[in-house]
Amino acid sequence: MDIEKVRDTTLSLPHVTERCPYGPDYLVFEIGGKQFCLLDLTGKWGFYNLKIDPDYSLELQDRYTGIRPGFHMNKRHWVSVDYHGDLPEQLQISLIRHAYIQTAKGLTIKLRKELGIEI
Repeated sequence: MDIEKVRDTTLSLPHVTERCPYGPDYLVFEIGGKQFCLLDLTGKWGFYNLKIDPDYSLELQDRYTGIRPGFHMNKRHWVSVDYHGDLPEQLQISLIRHAYIQTAKGLTIKLRKELGIEI
């Protein structure tokens, strides 16, 4: 996968917004004001960060070298995913959806209802 494919995939999910709260070189994707995906736009890093269930994170890190604890993030709840590592593209798309759902679970019931998100 590449940056554009990650961006297109995240923006295809309902009610996702993107912004650059950490400066023009870092793109953040959010649902309900909560972050679930971060990209470095400079191309300096060959990975992106995703929010993830901690148990699933450990399972994936054991299975793939292209996924590891989140760089500059909470290592328990975030992972860094290599764009061109050993994770198949379909799994990366699935992980983006997983990050979205994990984050949506943390929204208030009222906000989920306003956004029309059912979990």
